[in-house]
Amino acid sequence: MENNKHTPTPWKVLKTEMVVDEKWYKLRRDHVALPNGLELDDYYVSVRPDVVLTFPLTADNQVIFVRQYKHAASDIFIELPGGVIDAHETEPAEAAKRELLEETGYTTSEVEFLLEVTDNPTKDTNKIYFFLARNVHKVAEQDLDDSEAIEVLKVPLHEVGQMVMDGRLHVSGTVALCLLALRKLGV
Repeated sequence: MENNKHTPTPWKVLKTEMVVDEKWYKLRRDHVALPNGLELDDYYVSVRPDVVLTFPLTADNQVIFVRQYKHAASDIFIELPGGVIDAHETEPAEAAKRELLEETGYTTSEVEFLLEVTDNPTKDTNKIYFFLARNVHKVAEQDLDDSEAIEVLKVPLHEVGQMVMDGRLHVSGTVALCLLALRKLGV
């Protein structure tokens, strides 16, 4: 790795205010001083909760995906199950199992933490926790929020890599976790 004179240094926050503070969206405006002396009084940051994403694999090597409409992008997407870590959940793995059960009706006791990532460090505050869930099996019907309409899909494990490569999977977290899980599983 090449070293140069442009060593990154954290910015100094001079003032911060929450300009939008709603249940599902929080936006903070920071006044910051950069190391080079420049000040920005309008740096906006989305204050977002941490989330989990799970690669659920059945005993017969089927991967459970969810297919649903996402309003901001105005499209229907195939994704891995996941969601927000609730305030009362002390471990991301607990949230991963809950979200898997709610969105798909599947569960397992075999949940393995793979990686913690940051999706958009320029504008978002949250982390995403990636999990691999083995031997998932259906135990219930979906338990969806009023705003959710989620179709559950079962995809053979050997087809997942091709789904990424041909663009059928194109949500960044799902793509990243699929590639990570496939590597972990030796596929």
